[in-house]
Amino acid sequence: MNLSVIILAAGAGTRMRSSKPKVLHTLAGMPMLEHVYNTSKKLGAKQVQVVYGHGGDQLKQQCQHFEVEWALQAEQLGTAHAVQQASPNIAAEDVALILYGDVPLTKAETLQTLVKNVSGNNVSLLTVNLDDPTGYGRIVREGGKVTAIVEHKDASEAQKQIKEVNTGILAVNAGYLNECLDKIGNDNAQGEYYLTDIIALAVNDGNEVITTQVEHAYEAEGINDRKQLARIERIFQRGIADKLLTEGISLADPARLDVRGELTVGSDSFIDVNCVFEGRVDVGNGVTIAPGCVIKDASIGDDCIIKPYSVIENAVIEQQTEVGPFARIRPGTHLKQNSRVGNFVEIKNTELGENSKASHLSYLGDSEIGKNVNIGAGTITCNYDGANKFKTIIKDGAFIGSDTQLVAPVTVGENATIAAGSTITRDAPDDTLTLSRAAQKSIQGWRRPKKK
Repeated sequence: MNLSVIILAAGAGTRMRSSKPKVLHTLAGMPMLEHVYNTSKKLGAKQVQVVYGHGGDQLKQQCQHFEVEWALQAEQLGTAHAVQQASPNIAAEDVALILYGDVPLTKAETLQTLVKNVSGNNVSLLTVNLDDPTGYGRIVREGGKVTAIVEHKDASEAQKQIKEVNTGILAVNAGYLNECLDKIGNDNAQGEYYLTDIIALAVNDGNEVITTQVEHAYEAEGINDRKQLARIERIFQRGIADKLLTEGISLADPARLDVRGELTVGSDSFIDVNCVFEGRVDVGNGVTIAPGCVIKDASIGDDCIIKPYSVIENAVIEQQTEVGPFARIRPGTHLKQNSRVGNFVEIKNTELGENSKASHLSYLGDSEIGKNVNIGAGTITCNYDGANKFKTIIKDGAFIGSDTQLVAPVTVGENATIAAGSTITRDAPDDTLTLSRAAQKSIQGWRRPKKK
């Protein structure tokens, strides 16, 4: 049985009060539509179609990495009309699964059950029980079997008391889907072609409507405004937090964690409040990450300590290394075992060797720094001449005094010492003190300028 997915994403989302399509608003750093697309791929769909309308160019541009077919719904005439823009492109023997670009949290496991329930021309429908079903289409049953779905605006007072509602998500044989779509009319309060009418058609044809219920109501919740999006964000993040806690990771406050990508953490690690993880981040065992850190596309080895408000991006940090507080580790950086990077140090495209340290107030860019090196406060590798960048090499055991400028390309030899306040423009030899200072002098009778 082949599975083909249709994702409806044509709505304007006016309640978002935004110039971009609703389905491009992000959940955990990723467009809602991408969450639904990823779920489709996880299900093994052989074909995914996205029905678009408002903001189509923007949608295609941002989602150009999707392996999908795009189907235009030029006029928004209802959900059945939207599905009809894509359904003729599906092989008649396939199972068609209808999903929504603004319903991002439906679990793949739930949908697998839904799809397995499709047999012959039966319809497999996802439902949910809500304490307040206002606005939702009610599931009407007779003798326990589904007979129809009645939209809220068309429901009688008795039908409005029904708590079981339609999520809009369904799976059905694609050939039968197209037969039903051709029969659906728009004789209703909204004058739209409702996909839900397929239920009554299936029943009239003698087919059964088999329902699957979501485990949690949020799985079927469509996001219509920013308040809903914020609430769903916290639900999503809490799910990640609970998984980490189960795996042996300590969180100072599960409600103050943000993962916007893929995070793996080893056991006995601790993450303090208000940390943000983006892209792919791998954290080892016994790591401590202090408050307010932002870590993106990085690998952090065992027993590291990341101190408060450090920013790490596209970097490798080996075991037993300390970073921060207020450090900025930029792309291309490799901090080797037991190295130290302190407060207000910025490192870019640099390898810092084992047991080496840059404790405070320095910039190290495009550098290769050996083992057991000390970088004094205020050290700058002057790697850019305004047009090109050059490399600084500091060999094992070197000591760089405070307020030193190393004008690249330049090499500092093994066990060399650079005196504080030096500007080094030529290679410094091994085992030697190198300095560049003007002679100190005092000017008698000099007076500071005063305001007129």
